[in-house]
Amino acid sequence: MKYKYFFLLLILLIAAKANAQTGIGANKLGYKKSGNVLIFSNANGDVRLEFCSPSMFRVRASWTRKFEDDEHLMQENYSWPSVDYKVTDAKIAYVIETSALIITIVKTPFKISVVNRQGILLSSEYIVGGGIKHTGDTVSCTKDLLPDEHFFGFGERMDVIDQRNKLVKLNVGRGKSRDNLLGAYNILEANYCPVPFFMSTKGYGIFLHNSYATEWDMGHSSPQRYSFKAAGGELDYYFIYGPDFPSILGGYTSITGRAPLLPRFAFGLHMGTYSGGTWGHEELTSDQYVVALARRMRQMGIPVDIFFLDSTWRLFGTVGGKGATSFEWRETFKNPKAMFDSLYAMHYKMVGLHIRPRFDNANKLNLLDQARAQGFTYPEDGKPGEFVNFFDQKAVDWWWNNGVMRVGALGAKFIKTDEGSAFGALANESENVGPTGPVVQKLHNVFPLAYAKAPYLKFQQLNGFRGMNQTREGYAGIQRYPYIFAGDWPSEWQYFAPVIKAGINIGLSGVSDWAHCMGGFEHLADPELYIRWTQFGFFSPIAMVFGMDHPGYKEPWAYGDEALKNFKKYDLLRYRLVPYIYSNSFTAYQTGVPLMRSLVLNYQNDPEVYQVADQYLFGSEMMVCPVTTKGAQTRTIYFPEGTWYDYWTGEQFTGRQYVHVLTPLDKLPIYVKAGAIIPMQPEMKYMDEKPVNDITLDIFPGKASSFDLYEDDGLSLKYQGGDYALVHIATKPTTGGIMLSILKPQGKYVPSTHSYSANIRWSGKAPSAVIENGRVLSQLDNGNAGSWYYDAANKVIKVKTIGDNRGDIQIEVK
Repeated sequence: MKYKYFFLLLILLIAAKANAQTGIGANKLGYKKSGNVLIFSNANGDVRLEFCSPSMFRVRASWTRKFEDDEHLMQENYSWPSVDYKVTDAKIAYVIETSALIITIVKTPFKISVVNRQGILLSSEYIVGGGIKHTGDTVSCTKDLLPDEHFFGFGERMDVIDQRNKLVKLNVGRGKSRDNLLGAYNILEANYCPVPFFMSTKGYGIFLHNSYATEWDMGHSSPQRYSFKAAGGELDYYFIYGPDFPSILGGYTSITGRAPLLPRFAFGLHMGTYSGGTWGHEELTSDQYVVALARRMRQMGIPVDIFFLDSTWRLFGTVGGKGATSFEWRETFKNPKAMFDSLYAMHYKMVGLHIRPRFDNANKLNLLDQARAQGFTYPEDGKPGEFVNFFDQKAVDWWWNNGVMRVGALGAKFIKTDEGSAFGALANESENVGPTGPVVQKLHNVFPLAYAKAPYLKFQQLNGFRGMNQTREGYAGIQRYPYIFAGDWPSEWQYFAPVIKAGINIGLSGVSDWAHCMGGFEHLADPELYIRWTQFGFFSPIAMVFGMDHPGYKEPWAYGDEALKNFKKYDLLRYRLVPYIYSNSFTAYQTGVPLMRSLVLNYQNDPEVYQVADQYLFGSEMMVCPVTTKGAQTRTIYFPEGTWYDYWTGEQFTGRQYVHVLTPLDKLPIYVKAGAIIPMQPEMKYMDEKPVNDITLDIFPGKASSFDLYEDDGLSLKYQGGDYALVHIATKPTTGGIMLSILKPQGKYVPSTHSYSANIRWSGKAPSAVIENGRVLSQLDNGNAGSWYYDAANKVIKVKTIGDNRGDIQIEVK
């Protein structure tokens, strides 16, 4: 067969270069096989290869012949089904075959190469210096960089999308310079949520299962090779074959975990507040300000469901100051319990509070002293420290019972776990670096995971519904404790486009629930920037508005009438789109494919999309193209293959081309795939303000297509046991018309009864008839059940069904 000849040539080439290699050493002792595991005993160490599936395997190298115990912060799953594979000893190499892959392991020196069943090379280590190595504590692996190979992922990066030829350093934190312009605001060093995982356009991905600081040379030093190394720990990586990116993401998230569903209302607006006084203005804070802000949002008809109070709700302590949490209310908050009660009476679903991971003492509470005395803080220099030891369940329980429950008992339903990066590194607000040493270096990147996990699970139990946590830092696996936000980026045009890149990159790294401070966080926003940024914000996975510019605070009326009008327009539209957003969130839970999707995720064989960093797919049907240049009246759009509709006008564009389009200030450029079906609910001022008696299907005709509308109770964990319903909706063209079918819900969950409306974009002749389940509908513009109307001016066919979701519906437009 073709691949046999390829193997022979490859093996001879590697063997010829053997005298130039160093690394794990030659395989002299053979191998042992046990189930899915092969252990290769080499001259100076062992390599353990474990199959997780026919298309995914794990490689671990040990120079002590011992392997580390399982951990459960980065990785969730260690249990894999039995895989059928065959090992052939070809004298100078072992050839291992599954139904998806053929792996060649050269014995001297030990090297791994992978091809697919068609004999196409995916990955090899034949280059001089290639393979597995260690130098001191550093472990590394070097592989061949193939022609036209491009790399995507690595977490929430703000620099570029395609990392070929780049040197990428991953370690939780931000710029080190105390000059914010070169430090905190440095998009090149921003590392709030690094993820040691990438996907290659050759059809595979690699996840380095290691919590130390890592460095990835993706062709930076040489155009012939790429490498990854960790500052300590075990060389432990997963090789994941797709070949398509969604399948690779599915493999990666089968290891590190999928994003659980948030409560349905969490896909409404989240609003943060400094309660009237940011840092330096703390005396202006009050519970009355919070209630008045919440009431004003309701009175102005601006939809919002989640509220959170940032730092200034609490007293800054005597030891850690702004960088620690005392859990003692500032004196200006006269009645926090009444504040929470008032917000919930106005139908706000969750109210949360900002914290930091250090304990502190204040006026009445001395939680730091108590925690230190009982050993519940992480040691620093051999003494009791300040950080809650989130790696110790007893410490977590004490922190919860004695700290968080002081606010949870009053009405707080979640917290914002800020500054997880300060564990073992420079803090935001002081010169304190916290604990240090080799063990801390190993724990630094996973501390944000333990920090987010604790309140996520605790509040889920306390509230009696799905958990939610807001956090700034993360690492591999953070998607299990949603959600993460992009950090404190100033309200300047220069940071707007990088934040979009951050969202695109983190989606390529297995994280679906992601947010940013729309309008920016620090500094007064230019009203035009506020408008453009909020447009993007409402088409982000989580819509969040929050800022510290005193006295504006990114509140929508603070930037002029036009900004207010724009904010309300896109906020109302987002609430209408919740059925679409929620259905795509369920897809993320099932498959790992995020809500905010880089174009390369769906079009990895189109090199034109590799550099597109200011467009993305929002769910399966929509492409969003924010305007990131001040004063721009136009922008250039790249349309991938297929036909695309302008969401606002219905104008059609052919794919695989660039088009220059007009971008008036009130218009976020949105394009929709031909064949798209977008389910929408009635306009709401807050989630579940009124029953969803009618679902509108926004339809953009094309080839035969379908969409599965997901429905559940929106709150409980029952969906994890299959208690949900899917409504299969499909369209197909007919001669001169279109057929729309809406099947009754399938699944354990029984949704409330609702009818359907259809808005079908139509550029052909006016329909002659519309038929539902064999019955001719009335041609009337009255919106009543069993009627249809052709809006010639906007080229839309509007249909209101007779039937509802208790039965199947088939509509034919003739």
